[in-house]
Amino acid sequence: MANRPANPSPSPGPHRIVFANEKGGTGKSTTAVHVAVALAYRGAKVATIDLDHRQRTLFRYLENRVETEQRRRIALPGASAAVFGEGSAEELEERVAEIGEGMDFVLFDTPGRDDPLARHAAAQADTLVTPMNDSFVDFDLIGQVDAESFKVRRLSFYAELIWDARKTRAMKQIKEQRREMDWLVVRNRVQKVDAKNQRRIDQALAELSKRVGFRVAHGLSERVIYRELFPSGLTLLDKGQLGELGTSHLVARQELRALIAALNLPEPCNTADNAGERVVPASEAA
Repeated sequence: MANRPANPSPSPGPHRIVFANEKGGTGKSTTAVHVAVALAYRGAKVATIDLDHRQRTLFRYLENRVETEQRRRIALPGASAAVFGEGSAEELEERVAEIGEGMDFVLFDTPGRDDPLARHAAAQADTLVTPMNDSFVDFDLIGQVDAESFKVRRLSFYAELIWDARKTRAMKQIKEQRREMDWLVVRNRVQKVDAKNQRRIDQALAELSKRVGFRVAHGLSERVIYRELFPSGLTLLDKGQLGELGTSHLVARQELRALIAALNLPEPCNTADNAGERVVPASEAA
């Protein structure tokens, strides 16, 4: 039998995935719920925290999913859900410790506005996902470009915030057994036409990624099915529950699989006992 170390390293806890930026309408919640369900299909135990206590889009999506399970008498892979939007960062960390016990992943969905809890969650992320629409309006969130040359002039406040958080995190990595933060900018709703504007965004993202250290991945295209799935809480991965799928739906599923691969997440350790993880009732999650 191999000798075990006298003082094994403490577990770093569940992997934190944070979907954040300070702009709405970029597909944060839709991307987040599909990633959560995809991880559950892999057998991972997933907890989610919706930090937008006003809209609660992620929470409501997963709540709808449970209602569909009950209505159809089926069991679907899913995630526990909680809402936290009012309180201090310390209180949020207490909540994370509580619901993250025994979990592989804790996934955060943040509001599309400047919010202190969202900034805290982003700074504590193991994997930070920043969805953006394919336009310079959204690019301005992370960097400003020259109006004539479209070269990056400076970082935005948000990019500087994440850059500082990563530097602080790097100093604590060894001492506190923290993982290195992986920042992924996800391009949602990319136009199919190879327009000049899209090529300029490609170049600007490539330039900025070298300066700040994020990776770039393609996300989810604009499709009506994402809006249609919300009331049922279903996702593109629930093949047996969606009826007959068209070619565009199959392409969308491939997009999702490519995004999951790009996230490069660790394999789950706490394999779920069954495929039907239940969502915490709203009365318990508030």
